[in-house]
Amino acid sequence: MRADELDPEMAAVVDEIGALGLPEWHELSVEAARRVEDEVFSGAPEPPVADVRDLAFDGPHGEVPVRVYRPDAAVDASVGGGDTAPARTLVHFHGGGWTLGTLDSIDGPCRELATRADAVVVSVDYRLAPEHPFPVAVDEAAAAVAWVADSAAAFGADPDRLGVSGTSAGATLALAAALHAREFEESAEPAGQFLLYPIAGNDFETDSYRENADGPLLTRADMRWFFERYLRSPVDARNPFAVPLRAADLGDLPPATVVTAGFDPLRDDGVALAERFEGEGTPVEHRHYPAMAHGFCSLSDRVAAAEAALSAVARDVRERL
Repeated sequence: MRADELDPEMAAVVDEIGALGLPEWHELSVEAARRVEDEVFSGAPEPPVADVRDLAFDGPHGEVPVRVYRPDAAVDASVGGGDTAPARTLVHFHGGGWTLGTLDSIDGPCRELATRADAVVVSVDYRLAPEHPFPVAVDEAAAAVAWVADSAAAFGADPDRLGVSGTSAGATLALAAALHAREFEESAEPAGQFLLYPIAGNDFETDSYRENADGPLLTRADMRWFFERYLRSPVDARNPFAVPLRAADLGDLPPATVVTAGFDPLRDDGVALAERFEGEGTPVEHRHYPAMAHGFCSLSDRVAAAEAALSAVARDVRERL
């Protein structure tokens, strides 16, 4: 599954980040890691979106901040703009190993999804571990989907064209929300799931974990560090809402897109997830990029393969929702 060499454009970005001399995530305190993540990954508010608003809803553990990105069509629909139909909607969850990440750090990719997929994107600022370990983030992910479905009309959105999306740990939360809707027969069931390099398993001895133990951008030690902060005990590691590959059945879920990267410790888990979807009855589009590294879709302005991947995901959103 792995290419012989990292894509040159991707390698240039990796070299630039390496030149900053930053410690790896697992070498930092949680506070320091969050500060570094905010400083390095929060960029300018690009591309422009018709309307961006910071809101919040009452979740199961308290108020949950969200940021809502609306394209022109959704703004028109929310104010009764003639024949404008309600827009498709994505409830999006940021990455960061359930420990890092903010609305600002995922702002750029949310703007890209809103414009490319012509969708309302609702970015969810779920509570982070270790202060709020599993299952708090899962509870808030499921609640966010229900709230967005209930509030869709106010956003100019269509609750019947609602999907979930996320990157890395956020993709795991998106899948957990879909599992939650299936298991508890909730009315707000997503119509699609778009999972970018998800954390699907916790076997640190897969080929991809061994090949990419030292990165780039994400290491095996980093992933151990994230899991240690997210899970309350080894018992949680057997819970499919935390580790989706532990699920007895991954069928009868919304159609999925799974994006994987060759130079990513999480590659083989994502491949296994896509294979289980296909084998157990969940429609899936597996998009693999062998010369990319973890997190690459956030680099669409600099890496041609990332641009192609993000465009492909946006097409999937438009076709499914």
